[in-house]
Amino acid sequence: MGIIKVENIRVFAHHGCLKEETKIGSDYRVDLSVKADLQTSAKTDHLAHTVDYVLLNKIVVEEMKQPSKLLETVAQRILDRILKEDDLVSKATVSVSKMNPPIGGDVESVTIKMTIRRKK
Repeated sequence: MGIIKVENIRVFAHHGCLKEETKIGSDYRVDLSVKADLQTSAKTDHLAHTVDYVLLNKIVVEEMKQPSKLLETVAQRILDRILKEDDLVSKATVSVSKMNPPIGGDVESVTIKMTIRRKK
């Protein structure tokens, strides 16, 4: 087994419970980690035998474009798509951070982190 990470994916999106948040939008950071068997790709040197991190980034960007009230909803969509679109992934963890959240204080970010495992 091995782990592939795609970190600090920066996107501008329109998530939040307040109308202002979904209208104005804000900056987000997404970190992603997937677990997969990387032994075959390590031997063959073929992209088809590994998890393509270009696909992982694409999934994050596309799902972040779809507005949601809760970051948990966005994270679950990302995780579900990863398992659906790449059979090699056995486990995935995503962290979605809202930068400078409007919560009445000097807060750099709020983050939710979720993990999903493929059912055997």
